Amino acid sequence: MSLAKILWADDEIDLLKPQILFLEKKGYEIVQVTNGYDAIEMCNEVRPDVVLLDESMPGIGGLDTLTEIKKINNNLPVVMITKNEAEDIMEEAIGGQIADYLIKPVKPQQILLTLKRILDNRRLVSEKTNSAYQQEFNKLFAEIQMGLDHEQWKDIYKKLTYWELQLDNTEGREMAEIMWMQKTEANNEFVKYIEKNYGDWINLGQDRPTMSHTLFDDKIFPVLDKAEVPTILLVIDNLRYDQWKMIEPILMPFYQKETEDIFYSILPTSTQYSRNAIFSGLTPNEMSKRLPKWWKNDIDEGGKNMHEADFLADQLSRKRKDIKFEYHKITNHHSGKSLVDNAFNLLNNDLSVIVYNFVDMLSHARTEMEVLKELASDETAYRSLSKSWFENSPLFEILKRISERPHKLLITTDHGTIRVQNPVKVVGDRNTTTNLRYKHGKNLSYNAKHVFEARNPDVVGLPKPNVSSTYIFSRGNDFFVYPNNYNHFVNYYKNTFQHGGISLEEVLIPFVELTSK
Repeated sequence: MSLAKILWADDEIDLLKPQILFLEKKGYEIVQVTNGYDAIEMCNEVRPDVVLLDESMPGIGGLDTLTEIKKINNNLPVVMITKNEAEDIMEEAIGGQIADYLIKPVKPQQILLTLKRILDNRRLVSEKTNSAYQQEFNKLFAEIQMGLDHEQWKDIYKKLTYWELQLDNTEGREMAEIMWMQKTEANNEFVKYIEKNYGDWINLGQDRPTMSHTLFDDKIFPVLDKAEVPTILLVIDNLRYDQWKMIEPILMPFYQKETEDIFYSILPTSTQYSRNAIFSGLTPNEMSKRLPKWWKNDIDEGGKNMHEADFLADQLSRKRKDIKFEYHKITNHHSGKSLVDNAFNLLNNDLSVIVYNFVDMLSHARTEMEVLKELASDETAYRSLSKSWFENSPLFEILKRISERPHKLLITTDHGTIRVQNPVKVVGDRNTTTNLRYKHGKNLSYNAKHVFEARNPDVVGLPKPNVSSTYIFSRGNDFFVYPNNYNHFVNYYKNTFQHGGISLEEVLIPFVELTSK
C-alpha cells in the first residue's frame, strides 16, 4: 500500500523520470498526466492526496487548472511548480490557495520534503503533542492534589485548557480521553475547594478572588479611571474560557491584548444571578433587599434580566462615578445588524455596554434542536461552532468597524457551561426551579452526598423568598432529573451543555482588556 497518491501534471513529464522513480521508491504512487485537462479529469477519477502542477503548460495553463481543481475539491493540496518567479504569478497562485510552490529545476529531495510537510504534518504534530501532554500529565495530576488557592486554580484551568486545545489538533482520541478523565478529576477537587471557601468569600471577603459582584470594583473601574479613550464593555453571555481562546486569534489583527485574566462567577452560575451581580455590584441577596423593584426571584413572574441598565446606573451612582454610559442588549441577528449600522455611536460615551446573547442561545438551543446536537456533540465541536459563529456574526463586524478608532475593549461573560453526563435524582414541588444544574425551592428532596446544599441562603449571598428556602447545586458534570419519566429526560439532556452548578468550566471565566490598533 502506497504512502499517498500523487497526481503530477507537467507537459515535460518524461524529463521527470528520475524524480518520479525516487518518489516511487519512497512508497508514493505517482499518477502522470501531460496537460491541465487530463489533470482535472484525473482528480475526479483517482482522487489524489496531492497534486504537483506545472504552472506553464500548453492548452489550459497551471493557474486555470488550479481553479478547476479547487472547484472539484477545495481541500486538495496543490503544489505549483514553475520556472517563472514573477511576483504577480506567485501572488495569483497563493491566492488560489496552493499548499506550496517550487521553482524548476526541482530536486527529488525538495519534492519529498514538501510532500512530508503536507501529508505528514498532522501526524508529526499529533505525535509531538501527545508526547508532550504525556510528560505533563503527572505534573498536572500532582498539582491538582496539592490544595490550591484561587489563583493557582486559575493557572491549573489555563493549563488544562491549553492542552485541551492542543489535543483538538491531533489524530486519534486516546489522549483526548485521558484529558477528559484528568479534567473530571480536577473538577472533583475544584468542587471541594468551592464548597469549603465560598461562604467565607461572600460573607467575610476573606482572601476572595474577583467575583461577579466585585468585577466592576476590581477590574472595570480601574480601566475606566485611567482610560483616555472610550471604553466598550462586551459581555458575551455564556462564554467559556476555551471559547475565548478560539476567537482570540480572529480579533488579534484588529486589537492589541493588554491583559487576560480569569475571575469567579457567583453561584448559581446562571444569567439571572451572575449577570445582574456584575451590573449591580451586589450579591443577589443584597439586590433583593436594596433594589426589590428590579430584582426577581426564581418563582416571580416576568423576565429576570430586564433591569441590567438600571442596576448599572445604580452602581455608578452608588460608587460616585460620573460616567456617561449606554447599554445595548443583542438577542438576535437583526438587532446585531442594527448595531453594526450605528457602531461608531458607541464611541460617543465614556462606557458603552454590549450584552450579546448568542452563545447562550446556542447552548440552550442545543438541547432543543437535533441539528445542533449533531453539530455540537462534544467540546471540540462546541468550540468550533462558537468560532464559526463569531467569524460570521454582526458582533465581529461591529468590532472590526470600531477598531479603526481609538478605544478600550473589555471582553467578559457572566458564566460558562459544562457538558453534563451523570443524572442525580431530585424531588421538588411545582414552584421548584427548572434549571438542570441548580434547584431552589422549599420542599426539595435529594441525597445530600450528591449536591452542594445551602439550607441557609444568606451564607452564600442568595435571597430567601420563603422561610424554608433551600438551594442545591450540581457538582462537576452532574445534572438534576426528576424521578417522573426519568429515563426519557436522562437521555434527552445527557451530553448537552448546561450551567448553574459548580465546575471549572462554569465558574472560571475570562476577563480580557484590549486596545484598538
